[in-house]
Amino acid sequence: MVDSIPDLNRPTLTLSMAEPDIAVLTFDAPGKGANIFSQSVLDELERHLDALQGRSDLTGLIFRSSKPGIFIAGADLREFAAAKNPTAEQTVAVANRGRLLFQRLSKCPFVTVAAIDGVCVGGGAELAIWCDRRIMTTSPKAQFGFPEVKLGMFPGWGGTARAPRIVGLGNAVELITGGESIDGRTASLMGLISDLVSSDRLDAASLALVRSEQESKQYLDDRRRWSEPLSIDDTELGFLGATASGYIQQQTKGQYPAPLAALEVLLGAASLDVDAAGEMEAEGFAALFGTPINRALINVFFLTDRNKKDSGVEKGDAQSTEAKAREIRCVGVFGAGIMGSGIAAATVKRELIVTITDAAPAALTGGVRKILEEVAYDKVTKGTNPQKAIKFAPLVRATTLDAEFTACDLVIEAVVENPKVKMDLYARLEPLLADETILASNTSAISIGRLAEKLKRPERFCGIHFFNPVRKMPLVEVIRGPKTSDATVAAAVAYAKAIGKSPIVVNDGPGFLVNRLLLPYMNEALELILDGTEIKHIESAAKAFGMPMGPITLYDVVGLDTAFYAGQVMREAFPDRIVESPLLGAMVKAGRLGQKSLAGFFKYKDKLGRGEPDAQLADVVKPLVRKQEKLSQEQISSRLFLPMVLEATRILAERKVRDPRDVDLGLIYGIGFPPFKGGLLFWADTLGAGKLIEMLKPLEALGVRYQPTPMLMEMAKGKKSFYGN
Repeated sequence: MVDSIPDLNRPTLTLSMAEPDIAVLTFDAPGKGANIFSQSVLDELERHLDALQGRSDLTGLIFRSSKPGIFIAGADLREFAAAKNPTAEQTVAVANRGRLLFQRLSKCPFVTVAAIDGVCVGGGAELAIWCDRRIMTTSPKAQFGFPEVKLGMFPGWGGTARAPRIVGLGNAVELITGGESIDGRTASLMGLISDLVSSDRLDAASLALVRSEQESKQYLDDRRRWSEPLSIDDTELGFLGATASGYIQQQTKGQYPAPLAALEVLLGAASLDVDAAGEMEAEGFAALFGTPINRALINVFFLTDRNKKDSGVEKGDAQSTEAKAREIRCVGVFGAGIMGSGIAAATVKRELIVTITDAAPAALTGGVRKILEEVAYDKVTKGTNPQKAIKFAPLVRATTLDAEFTACDLVIEAVVENPKVKMDLYARLEPLLADETILASNTSAISIGRLAEKLKRPERFCGIHFFNPVRKMPLVEVIRGPKTSDATVAAAVAYAKAIGKSPIVVNDGPGFLVNRLLLPYMNEALELILDGTEIKHIESAAKAFGMPMGPITLYDVVGLDTAFYAGQVMREAFPDRIVESPLLGAMVKAGRLGQKSLAGFFKYKDKLGRGEPDAQLADVVKPLVRKQEKLSQEQISSRLFLPMVLEATRILAERKVRDPRDVDLGLIYGIGFPPFKGGLLFWADTLGAGKLIEMLKPLEALGVRYQPTPMLMEMAKGKKSFYGN
């Protein structure tokens, strides 16, 4: 059978008549998985409204989507990104065009209804908010939100003007400055929607809503009320502003300006009518659009969007017979510790069967308990949901028998980081597995090629490296060994996506991707201490740059013994640029291992507590300090981050990843590299190769780790960038 080819020339919007006097506009973007508002779609909408508003026989207009799980996903960000340095006046004009078009829905000579069964965010939420009424389904995919602040903007097509008048200023502040989506139940409680129904009742309920409004005329009263200034006194307005501002500053640490800018517009427009509020919104939107942070956050959006579409292998290979792997329905996990139980829980959450074992019966029992606790956790009640436990429990199969893994499509080993232990397990397990079953290791450091040396089917073996804690960390490194097949890579990538993770394919090598880039950063933090820089200044510089925690705190969280052994592996691989720090060895020898020993570079009251300065640390550090050097925050940042950029150029030159964008997404998702900088290499591109070389010159005497690489020199010579822009 030949798949039908979509007609890419057909329109996105289709007009039909649900009843003789009720029109329906259905969104269905040709050849795309989601509906988005491009300029051409806005043109389509304008033409339809021109025609419909000229008719005298209509009582209602309903907007719906024919794409499963999607109403409208927002504006076309590629059109936004393509705009090269628009003037403020041009941006205001673009914002006003969209707002005034949508605002027509609140002035039509008939009632307008948005029938939402799926994702309704950004520009889609603004179209819906300008309708007279909204109705949502109980589907878990039905979500409403204004995520623009996550892109360094706020709603620009009237969202800040219209939303407060419908749901109240406090609710609007939370929706718009927080950027999180809400489900139908929350939308109903907020007064955002008129009805909450099952998906199969959406069309009938939408028609009934039109008839109800046609009879009551309540929508006309609401139109008048929602066009006027908000009814809120100065005291209440001041209190809301102070509390919201304090909370936003605490959450953003001053590094994301959009939420505070949105708050300013929301508060400032409260005393205006909706038209003036919309004009204020456009002016504020223009002040944010095209700023470095806006462009960086849009880049992160594109990184994630690219990752969602990436099969893990080149496009031509992905379609080949070799790359077509069987579907993963049952996953085996060896090891029920922190990582093994975390991997199993992430898999069970997506309703896949998990067979799990552990060499220690007590560990297996505890691991199963952790799995069920995690999958049955209810965010609303913050406790165990019995119905979820009953639903997921049959998917967890604990066993002590290797033979129970014969039916698995994928088996992940998450045992101790010891090559012999792992390879002995493979020798025992591989003969039991089907020829097409994938065997994978969760190792964070050991070479995949080395682990596969004695396997009879090395082409079916790869690394699937999860990050700790699995429930929170979105990144998975899929490690391709020397003999790993495209089919294995494609299947591992598909599995990671199926359980909600973002996989990046990395060719085998010491430290893989994230740890190889993280070590120079952490190693340099120790060198700064030995050069006399105070720990508090190192931590402050890293956090001012945007890192979620300083490198010294990270040492304590990871464990100094763990870092010591990982450093040894990397030093063996790259002795020319990985400095062996006497400080790390001294800390381990002193028993100062970090949080787990309640003392590292900081002291702790408990293993999860916050670190505090420890006067006794000087006994270990002071004898090792080489000199007393005062560095500025900018100099400390250069010492920490420039070695990462240089190491990234080596990774690219060695073709360890297929694209510089993999580096950036890996660091954002793997170590929390600040999204508002767009990624390590995106940030480097904002400086330019020539500027980077200039910044390296005063540091080159420190050794190879600060000397420009051939790739960077070539980029500077040709004025090229990592992204090729």
